[in-house]
Amino acid sequence: MMGSGKTTLGKRLAQECGLAFIDLDREIERRNGVSVATIFEIEGEAGFRARESQVLKEVVQRSGCVIATGGGIVLHPSNRAVLMAAGNVVYLHATPQLLYARTRCDKSRPLLQVADPFARITELTARRDPLYREVADVIIEAGRDVKSVVAQIKNRISTPCAH
Repeated sequence: MMGSGKTTLGKRLAQECGLAFIDLDREIERRNGVSVATIFEIEGEAGFRARESQVLKEVVQRSGCVIATGGGIVLHPSNRAVLMAAGNVVYLHATPQLLYARTRCDKSRPLLQVADPFARITELTARRDPLYREVADVIIEAGRDVKSVVAQIKNRISTPCAH
């Protein structure tokens, strides 16, 4: 989910393991020359999700990398299949309260530009949690310090890094 720490933890994990880091949303922005918010504005969520699926299929072909996906990547069954086939999938589980605390001031998140962002986060979490659990090899509780969460990920993934 947005605000769970995917980018922060993914960067740190990649650094500690000597791997490349790819943030899928940033890769989509780089390829399209506009922000995710702009893509949502022009093409809607369906347009963004189509772009997201295409980029996911391409980046999972790279070896030696940590990929942070957007929170909605699991909504399409083909994306779930791609993720499960790609390698270790870590689900950073966080409560709606924590996610709201981390995202409440962020105006760049299109799905939270609603009258009640907390209700929206709660709804998204309820819908997506079973899908995250379906694809996850490891479930980690987000919310602790970065160092301890990264250490827990490294201890629990099936192909730990060499460092």
